[in-house]
Amino acid sequence: MEGISLGPLLIRWNGLLIALGIAMGALLAAREAKRRDYDPEIIYDLFLPVTIWGTLGARLWHVLTPSISSIQLGLTTSYYLSHPVDFVSFWTGGFGIPGAWFGGTLALLYFARKNEYPFWELTDVLAPGLALAQAIGRLGNYFNQELYGLPTTFPLKMFIDPVHRLNGFEVVNFFQPLFAYESLLSLMNMIFLLWLSRRLVGALKSGDLFLVYLGSYSFVRFLLEFLRLDVSLVNGVNVNQVFFALVFLVVGIELARRRFWTQSAC
Repeated sequence: MEGISLGPLLIRWNGLLIALGIAMGALLAAREAKRRDYDPEIIYDLFLPVTIWGTLGARLWHVLTPSISSIQLGLTTSYYLSHPVDFVSFWTGGFGIPGAWFGGTLALLYFARKNEYPFWELTDVLAPGLALAQAIGRLGNYFNQELYGLPTTFPLKMFIDPVHRLNGFEVVNFFQPLFAYESLLSLMNMIFLLWLSRRLVGALKSGDLFLVYLGSYSFVRFLLEFLRLDVSLVNGVNVNQVFFALVFLVVGIELARRRFWTQSAC
C-alpha cells in the first residue's frame, strides 16, 4: 500500500512520514529554544522558510547527482534540464540530505541576519530536532522499497519486490534495510545531542552541538554508503560518500581548532 487514498488524492506514506518527522523535529526544537530562554515562536517562524529551502536544496542535489535507480528510470540530470517542470514533481525521483543541509542553512542564515539572532546558537537549538526528523523520515523508505543495501540472509532483512530491484539483482529477494540502520542511528544521535547539551552546559561553544550533529551523521552515512547499492555516481565516484567524508573531516578540524588552537592562542 503506497499511502492513504482520500478520493482522487493519494497521501504517500513516505511523504507523510517525512512531514511527521519535520513536525516532530520542530516541536523538539521549540522545547530546546524555551530551555535556552528563547521564544519558541522563533522556531515556528523558521519552520516554513527552512522547510521550503531545505526541500528545494534536497531536490536540486538529487537532480545533479541522481542515483543508479533514477538513471535506470531515465531520470538523469539531462532529463530534468529538458523537463524543468519535473523538478517539482516530488513524487518522482528523490531527495538528497546534503542539498537539504545547504538549502536549510542558507534560509537559517538569512533569517538570523534579518532578525538579528545569533546564527550559531540557533543551529544548536535545531540540531537535536534535525536528528529526530531524520529518524522518523527515514522510515518512509520502507514503503517506497528504497534505501536498501547488499543482499543478506540475516534475520534482519528486507524483501524487495522485483520491480524495485536494481539491474543485476533481479533474482535476489532480501537485502539489508539501510533505512532502518540510519533511522535507529539518527535516533541515537538525537539522544546523544540532548545528553551532551545538558551534560556540558557552559563548556560548549555556540555551534558546537550543531557541528557534532553534522560530524556524527556524516560518519554514519560514510559507513552506510559501503553497504548501499543505489548510490549516486559522478565519474564513477560515490559523490555522497565523498561529501560526507569531507564534512566529517572539516567538522573534526573545526572542533579541534575551537578546543585547542584557540586556547593556545589565548
